[in-house]
Amino acid sequence: MRKVKIKSEADTRKFGEELARSLKAGDVLALVGDLGTGKTTLTKYMARELGIMEPITSPTFTIICEYKSGRLPLYHFDVYRLAGIDDMLELGYEEYFYGDGICVVEWADRIEKLLPENTKTIKIGFGDDPDERIYTCDF
Repeated sequence: MRKVKIKSEADTRKFGEELARSLKAGDVLALVGDLGTGKTTLTKYMARELGIMEPITSPTFTIICEYKSGRLPLYHFDVYRLAGIDDMLELGYEEYFYGDGICVVEWADRIEKLLPENTKTIKIGFGDDPDERIYTCDF
């Protein structure tokens, strides 16, 4: 377990870029944190490092956004609005989680039972300052 103190958006960008360089096809990244902690912002910087130039937005209402223009496909989930695990089954989540891209799952704690064993998890919490975040990583 390691903790990373993020003090600015520039720190978020640097962390996201470094993280994206370390990911490979088949990786699942679980993001857990309250509203406004920056889950989508982190995903945006990861996508940019993967070579995805499309705008990255929160898939809150669509549940999943697919980006295939980078060096690896990126599947960005937001499971906040799901009623339960059955909704993920209907989405065919296994095709994504065990596929050829990288999956980033916001609010991943809501579907924890479905996450692959080797999922990388980042818990994002607020720091002492309004712009500060604490990333607790299990990898």
